[in-house]
Amino acid sequence: MNRSCATPVVTDAWALQCRRLKVMYVVGARPNFVKMAPVMAELGRALPDAQHVLVHTGQHYDRMMAAVFVDELGMPTPDYVLRVGSATHAVQTARVMERIEAVINLEHPELVMVPGDVNSTLAATLVAAKLGVRLAHVEAGLRSFDRGMPEEINRIVADEFSEHLFIHCDEARENLEAEGIAPERIHFVGNTMIDTLVAMEERFRGLGAATRLGLNPGEYLLVTLHRPALVDGPMLLDVLRELGSIARELPVVFPLHPRTRKMAERGPIDAGLRLLEPVGYLEFLSLQADAAGVLTDSGGVQEETTYLGVPCFTLRDNTERPVTVRAGTNTLLGLDPLRIAEIPGAIARFRGGRRTTPPGWDGHAAERLAGVICGEVSSSGPVVVEAAGSGVAA
Repeated sequence: MNRSCATPVVTDAWALQCRRLKVMYVVGARPNFVKMAPVMAELGRALPDAQHVLVHTGQHYDRMMAAVFVDELGMPTPDYVLRVGSATHAVQTARVMERIEAVINLEHPELVMVPGDVNSTLAATLVAAKLGVRLAHVEAGLRSFDRGMPEEINRIVADEFSEHLFIHCDEARENLEAEGIAPERIHFVGNTMIDTLVAMEERFRGLGAATRLGLNPGEYLLVTLHRPALVDGPMLLDVLRELGSIARELPVVFPLHPRTRKMAERGPIDAGLRLLEPVGYLEFLSLQADAAGVLTDSGGVQEETTYLGVPCFTLRDNTERPVTVRAGTNTLLGLDPLRIAEIPGAIARFRGGRRTTPPGWDGHAAERLAGVICGEVSSSGPVVVEAAGSGVAA
């Protein structure tokens, strides 16, 4: 059955069921907001009589984060901010578990929805599972097959205990079924992060962030690196040295997290590098859209560049998003700074290449996700609704 999502009008029983329904959305880091904003908006429209509770664990928190979810993404101010802050994986996960247990016991949600693969997702999953509350995982089924990555453990646990697994690529289904997940728990809906990008596209393309920095669109390399393997040790200085070399032929723009800047300043920095303070979500999208290429270790950036049609170079040995490699936009360099030297030539070849956007990366994934939830909530059989986007089999 195809299900889309808009505000359904069915029966009085439907309205009664909606009034009883409470959905809790748990976010902890900036990518979580980007993935969850369209989901919360669509479920709010589809289930206007239900209760919607937003919990921000505070795993990542700064002033720009507040602007992202309120001003840029149009999300409501969180109902709860747990302020867990930075810590080791064990301490941070434990803090979220302790604090969110009290919130779940107070609110008694029927459904807890978690996105992605951060420690907040792991913690909320474990607490909800132990309290017997149903779970839904947005961006399920991604696997790097590297259990040395904390995110991989978080993904596996969230998928194991979630009743609804919302996926955005064929590999995700294959991974989940190989792990013994029942097919009826898996729903292909598409990429909700791309929903946010599509909704913001007119705004970020009009910003002209590159021009304001004195750069010519299509003539610079954008860099974003954050993983400890790259930025917390001597490898960062190797990366900066290689970037300095290519900056002589291609300007390099690198917004730096304060921790990364502190590490970078331990060695010489080539004068050709444009090291910036952290930038906001829309400004970063503007820089991505106008870049000749992007060097990253971020999963989300691999997806954004695929939609934008910008070549991406991933400084990692693996990716949980091979769909971006198949699309022709993403190249795995391995964890090898010396391969950065290949980027200018690869960009020149890419400009004449063809690329495709993966199915479901179309701005309507949250509508399809909400359609699955609508169909479950209805006590009078399948819900038939109208929607702007195409439906998918639930």
